[in-house]
Formats: sequence, structure tokens, C-alpha cells
Amino acid sequence: MIPFVRQFDFAYGRRDQASALIQRVVADNPGPFTFTGTGTYIVGRDQPGAAVAVIDPGPADPAHLQALLDAVRGRRVSHILVTHTHRDHAPLSRDLAQATGALILGARPPAQDTHASGALDEDDDVDFRPDRILSDGERVSGDGWTLRTVATPGHASNHLAFVLEEEKALFSGDHVMGWSTTVVAPPDGDMADYFASLDKVMALDIQTIWPTHGPPITDPAPFLAAYRAHRLGRETQVIERLAAGDRTIAQMVPVLYAAVDSRLWPAASLSVQAHLIKLVREGRVVAEPAPTLGAAYRMA
Repeated sequence: MIPFVRQFDFAYGRRDQASALIQRVVADNPGPFTFTGTGTYIVGRDQPGAAVAVIDPGPADPAHLQALLDAVRGRRVSHILVTHTHRDHAPLSRDLAQATGALILGARPPAQDTHASGALDEDDDVDFRPDRILSDGERVSGDGWTLRTVATPGHASNHLAFVLEEEKALFSGDHVMGWSTTVVAPPDGDMADYFASLDKVMALDIQTIWPTHGPPITDPAPFLAAYRAHRLGRETQVIERLAAGDRTIAQMVPVLYAAVDSRLWPAASLSVQAHLIKLVREGRVVAEPAPTLGAAYRMA
């Protein structure tokens, strides 16, 4: 079982000191995919004039923008970093950059034809255009802090995470979350990429994971191991449903996700499709005519 962590102290718009170099402000956009809302992180010293970075500004919400500006008052925002371009992470970067003069860095712009429209609350911010796209391993630094970029495709093809080297902390975006598993939704989400990125994160020397939604993960190694085991277990369950005679994703989801809020079943269908796409690529499953949501599947 994944040791989920769902309780933490927060209030919308309040600046909370999460660690010596990390502050968090939670946006008022709760929902089935965002949990309590988008947690925007401010990285840097809480000293007048200090240069700080803001990670995942969040949705286009004037109240959240004002809360962020209040939280950084007296300091200089030098960089705005975006883990990926879903609408609960990226849109406010433009208004925040205009208000502070900061550079927007991070994920590449989204592809125009890869949205899982209708199934997710957080389709892409198609207008997102960073000042600079960050590459895997690239560093961004300020007064007493260094953020190292870690490419983590899977949840989204352009997903990035950031390691705060001074605290061995990982800002994981939606790649790993403490409150829930991560949706991997084709066509932009890719389960094979997700497994590879998860292995990459498991190899990092980190002590804390700060997801964009929910509380931190303070014991990463066993949590990540359970997270990966859950994904492998779900893959096994998909294979078992095929062996039991199911041929469509619509037949599998009510069984595999019986204990999950039915509002999440459309997203769950996409995750099952992602598993099946991976299995088809590996030659273990056959899709007729192709691995789409409505295809017929069977064991190879």
C-alpha cells in the first residue's frame, strides 16, 4: 500500500514557512485532480532584497496573484519556474512575470494536438511561452539557493522537476504526489516514460519531496518504492482483466477502480489506456485496430 499523506496545515492565500529556504502559498482551486489546490513555492531567503524563485504560479486567479505578491514583498523574484503546462500550474506565470519582471523558465510549450480534452480539469495552457526552456541537468541559482532541472516526462511529455540542492529537496510537480497517484493520460501522457522517470527520481539523493498539490513526502525512498509497485500492480491487473475476458477499457475501469470516486473514471480510463499502449509496444497485448480508448484488446 502507498503510504499516502493527506493532512497538512494550510489556509488559502497564507504564506507558510515550509523550510529554511521554502515558503508555500496554496491557491483556492480545490478539486478531484488538484486536491486542496495548487501549492506555489517560493524558494530563497526571507530577507529584504533577496532574489527568490517561484515554482508553479498556478491558475489565472487574481486573488492568488495578489497573495503571491504579498508573500514576496520586499524581495526580488528573479525566476519563475514551471514544472509543466497544465492550466493549474502555468497560466499565472504571465501575470506574475509582468508584475515582477522575472524570467519564465521551465517546460517547453505544449504540443497543440496532444490534449486529453474533456477527461481532465487541467488540460494545457496553450498560450504558455517561457522565456527559456530548461534542459535536463540545467541549474538556476539565486541568493543561497540552487535549483537543478530533472526531466520527468510521463504525466506530461514536457514535465520537469527541480532539486533544491541546498536542502536535498525535490519539487515534483505532478510527477509524484503524496495524496494520490498521478494521472498518465494519452496522447501526451506516456506510461513507459513515466516508469523511466520514476526510476530516475528514485536514484536521486533527496530527503523531501514537495508536490505541487498536497503535503510533502518526508520519507521518499519507501514512498517511491510503493508508488512504483502500485503502477506495476495496476499493469498486472489490466493483464488479469484481459485473461478474464474483458476486451475493452470500458469493461475494465469499473472493476479496477471500484473504490475510486466515479468522477475520476474518465481519467482512470486514460491511465488504463496508457498501460495498454505500453503493453502493445512490448508485444504482450494486441489492439484492434489500434490502442485507442474504444479499441478491442487481447493478449498476444
